[in-house]
Amino acid sequence: MADGAYDTRKCHDAIADRGAHAVIPPRKNAKPWKTITAGAVARNEALRAAKCLARALWRRWSGYHRRSSVETKMNCVMSLGHRLIARDFDRQVAALPVRIAVLNGYTALGIPVTEAVG
Repeated sequence: MADGAYDTRKCHDAIADRGAHAVIPPRKNAKPWKTITAGAVARNEALRAAKCLARALWRRWSGYHRRSSVETKMNCVMSLGHRLIARDFDRQVAALPVRIAVLNGYTALGIPVTEAVG
C-alpha cells in the first residue's frame, strides 16, 4: 500500500514484476495507461474500480483505509517524541513498549463503555 505519490509507471511495474498486488489510489485526474505492461493493467483496473465505486467506497473495498489508520497511530507515537532518549540498545527496545502502553491507556480512556439496559 502506498499513497498517490507512488502512482507512477515505474512503481506499478516494479510491484507487478515481483508478483505483488499494488493498492495505490489513482490520482484524481488520472487517465488510463496503454496496457503494455502488467503494472499498467493493474493500475487501469484500480482506476476503473475507483471510478465505478467512487473513491471513498474504493478505499474501503481495497483496504486502503487501513493505511490511513496506521499512519494516524504512528503520528500519535511520534507525538511522544521523535527520538529515543536511551543510548543503550536494550533500553531503547524496552522504551517502545512503554510508549505503546501509554498510547493504549489514552485510547482506552476515550472508548465509551456500553451497557445493556433492561
